[in-house]
Amino acid sequence: MRGTTPKAKALGAELRRTREAAGISVRELARQLGASHAAVSRWETGARSPKPVDVAAYLARIDAPAELRAELVELARNPDESRWLSVGIPDRQRQVAAMLEFEHEASKITAVSPLLVPGLLQTADYARAIMAVGGVPRAEIDTRVAVRLGRRDALTREDPVELSAFVGEPVLDQLVGGVAVMAEQLRALQRFTAMGNVDVRVIPTRSDWHPALEGPFFLTEMKSGASVVHLENRISGLFLHEPDEVAAYRQAVDKIEEVAMSSDDSAELIGDAVGRMERAMSTRMSWRKSSRSTNTDTCVEVAGTESCAVVRDSKDPDGAWLRTSSRQWRSFIAAIKDDRFAC
Repeated sequence: MRGTTPKAKALGAELRRTREAAGISVRELARQLGASHAAVSRWETGARSPKPVDVAAYLARIDAPAELRAELVELARNPDESRWLSVGIPDRQRQVAAMLEFEHEASKITAVSPLLVPGLLQTADYARAIMAVGGVPRAEIDTRVAVRLGRRDALTREDPVELSAFVGEPVLDQLVGGVAVMAEQLRALQRFTAMGNVDVRVIPTRSDWHPALEGPFFLTEMKSGASVVHLENRISGLFLHEPDEVAAYRQAVDKIEEVAMSSDDSAELIGDAVGRMERAMSTRMSWRKSSRSTNTDTCVEVAGTESCAVVRDSKDPDGAWLRTSSRQWRSFIAAIKDDRFAC
């Protein structure tokens, strides 16, 4: 199969990014190369794989760095192979680029994630906590978090992708980033499940064997009818796109669906987990009475973490909370002190 493979997608994305950074249009570059505009465009979309000599000429015309030229020419070798295994940062970053391209064109994504919240549904603080402890260089964390959050565009665009996420039950009781971060992550799952195109189902701990016990995987189905599977571990990533390999993972999804809880039962379980996290937060927080509270009906207590502020009625500590970001809370307090709410 020529083009449309994960490696062809990654190569095309890198070529396009490099050309755009050089400020050269597709039409102008095609003219310089003596190629058709359509041919260069197909290289950049991954619809067709350029030969290594074409990639070398392309990059020479836009004066790309020698190191990048060598890497992309190597990437252009055997772009249509049935499997793409990447080991090491540069190659894995290109797999991320390919994943973004596929998600942009996807009609349906199935995320099987027995150990962590799937990347598409992670909050910034949850993702940051994983990367910080996982050894990602500090200088790269903000950029990687931004890329991960940017992937949500697939869920919120005008023609959003349909996401089916299967999450292991133990994920709900983990403390990734601490209680406050985990509580917000679980609330984010609740918000996602309220979207018509996102379905989150929990895989119960007490269940028979199922394929999710073999590890996480992502099955992405494109509008064109093509499908790819992505597998990832600590040091490497693997793309599969041959029909028989994709079919094996579709069968795995069918088996996982058989043991997973229903959407409604999963939502209830996530809600219970949110309650546990909030109760844990309550016992760990240092609550203080607002200086504007009275001894009559208005008794407000405030507590906070680095990322959020929480307000409750001191007469009903187990009741509802008002939760906001620390930045918004500071702005609110400043407005009160400046009498901006005065009637």
